[in-house]
Amino acid sequence: MKRTGNIYKELYSKENIEIAFQNAQEGKSHYKEVMEVNKNLNFYKSDLRYLLANKLFKTSEYTVYERKSGNKMRTIARLPYYPDRIVHHCIVQQLFKLWMNTLIRDTYAAIPGRGIHDGFKRVKQKLQDVPGTKYCLKTDIRKYFNSMDHDVMKLVNRKMIKDKDFLELLDGIIDSYPDGNPIGNYVSQWFANIYLSWFDHYCKEVLKCKYYFRYNDDVVILDSSKQRLHGVLVAVNNYYYSKLNVQMKSNYQIFPVDKRGIDFLGYRFFHKYILVRKRIVKNMKKNIDNPKSMASYWGWLKFADAYRLTNKYFKNDWIIKHRA
Repeated sequence: MKRTGNIYKELYSKENIEIAFQNAQEGKSHYKEVMEVNKNLNFYKSDLRYLLANKLFKTSEYTVYERKSGNKMRTIARLPYYPDRIVHHCIVQQLFKLWMNTLIRDTYAAIPGRGIHDGFKRVKQKLQDVPGTKYCLKTDIRKYFNSMDHDVMKLVNRKMIKDKDFLELLDGIIDSYPDGNPIGNYVSQWFANIYLSWFDHYCKEVLKCKYYFRYNDDVVILDSSKQRLHGVLVAVNNYYYSKLNVQMKSNYQIFPVDKRGIDFLGYRFFHKYILVRKRIVKNMKKNIDNPKSMASYWGWLKFADAYRLTNKYFKNDWIIKHRA
């Protein structure tokens, strides 16, 4: 693809910084650190322009803590609102179109207008080709965020960008965290997607995988031939090792879709029906007395074949009110 240059000046334009300040505080204007910046907003906008224009910005120290996500404990690395998170918004605003142009249609994590329910609809639609989606290969990467290689990430950026100043800024953010790509950075979501973008194209264009879906590092490939999927598995494993310096988890699976179902995006997909993942149902039962949580779980159930669960845990008037 053609590389993009001469974009660093746009990073610290008044318009880009103005939008970044607006977007960075969306839904967070009540946070103490946001309120402090808003007390002297013009100063901080001018200060950020100066830092970026003179290439003086350096990533701040991370606040690191543990947070439970599902059954796992995740290490979260958080940066200050000013200047880091606003700089990250400046970066994403400038690179959004470029990044989007590299991503295939069937990757969903942290992409505006896509997400879990977009992926749900796409998988459901493709499963209408029953013979062509008889078997599933499902893989993910061992400790994906922590294992992302800094040199590989820099190389991926250089495939798209030739602006030296912009690349130096991205390199500094990449190298600011010792263990891969930190969970909690705004740009980390995008780095995680772009890191695998050439892998996506490899699977689609070289391996000719017709039915391919990815959410972060969770990859689902469907095919009519179990034997062919075993060949794809070998190629995928080799690509992970030789091109991305990451390891496939040992719990990869190749199986008939209608015997086991595809565990993906919080659902279990079969050809004739779709179930909500057991863990989500279990957590829903624990939060039965929390109206806000139950509204969230309704968002899961209404897309699936969950008639009994819906009627057991949601009253008819509640369903009618929230059906839209």
